[in-house]
Amino acid sequence: MLVFALTRWPGLLPPNFSAAYALAFCAGVYFPRRTAWWLPLATLMVSDVAINLYYHFTYGIDSFKWTQLINYAVFGLLIWLGTGFSPRSSWWKLVGGGVFGAIVFYLLTNTAAWFFNPFHNIEYTKTLAGWICALTKGTAGYPQTWEFLFRTFLSGGLFTGLFVGAMKLCEAAESAREKEAPKAQEDSPAPAKDGQEEPAT
Repeated sequence: MLVFALTRWPGLLPPNFSAAYALAFCAGVYFPRRTAWWLPLATLMVSDVAINLYYHFTYGIDSFKWTQLINYAVFGLLIWLGTGFSPRSSWWKLVGGGVFGAIVFYLLTNTAAWFFNPFHNIEYTKTLAGWICALTKGTAGYPQTWEFLFRTFLSGGLFTGLFVGAMKLCEAAESAREKEAPKAQEDSPAPAKDGQEEPAT
């Protein structure tokens, strides 16, 4: 969680290239139910506060917007999505779930940004065409949103694959140790009974 929070620092990763989507999804898959909810969301909140303070004191910009609360709601949706998967599911199925969650995050948060954008009358209207424009072109002066979609898709698959792969490797190592333990017990000499000496070897 600490490493994840550090990777959110401005400039370390490209915009929208984030481990957050995979982290929220995998928390739902692997974490105990209560921990799956409070730990990722608390990490996101603390790191958001630190980033907002950085922008405030470094650039004099108040970067906090109430629409950030929508992000937390969607991250909660990704956690809920993860709870529907079993940790024993195949690597491909879990990675597919992580990618799907990342795309859902992109669609919902960009739709919210389009709907609540105060400059919608100038940039794009609240119509189907305006919504499509918001999902593909975006706001003037910023990279086109289809580039954000590509980074969201790529990072969602990459980080989910890494997280799930690490868990699969740990499970395989634990299974190997469990199989070796009974064999080691069988090979070890039986303990001597009380009052009897062990035979000399």
